[in-house]
Amino acid sequence: MTVSDPTAHDAEALYRELLRGVAALCGPQSQLVGIATGGAWLAERLHADLKLPRHHGVLSSAMHRDDFAQRGLSAREPTRLGFDVNGAHIIVIDDVLYTGRTIRAVVNELFDFGRPADVKLAVLIERNGRELPIQADFAAAHAQLPSGQSLALRRDSNGLLSFVTQARR
Repeated sequence: MTVSDPTAHDAEALYRELLRGVAALCGPQSQLVGIATGGAWLAERLHADLKLPRHHGVLSSAMHRDDFAQRGLSAREPTRLGFDVNGAHIIVIDDVLYTGRTIRAVVNELFDFGRPADVKLAVLIERNGRELPIQADFAAAHAQLPSGQSLALRRDSNGLLSFVTQARR
């Protein structure tokens, strides 16, 4: 599905599509790992909705960013993996795939913990502007946005999802 204005689209409907896609990617030994922050929210909810027996994990991109000198450490969640990465079948979850740089950073972070059997990527929205040859195994939607805009997932106090667009920093 292609959306021109993701903020006008129902994030909850896209979540249901993501749930369907991740269910299709999951095998009996799959581990869900969300990228802090939006991807971690999604992984937590997917884990519960799919009734997976194992804990989900959280990956931080902070230590492997190629713009670390400009950004520094963020206050986001640190990496938490409650399983052995070696030989694991991992599905990385993120809210928005844009340039590919965050995915590159979290894959480097993941390999600091061991060598997985395979890594798949599922995202809520894949948007234009890729800078690295990285693509999602599943994307609930594709969006075209001007290069000066960023798209962020928000979660309210009831856990409901929505999108906001803002000028890129």
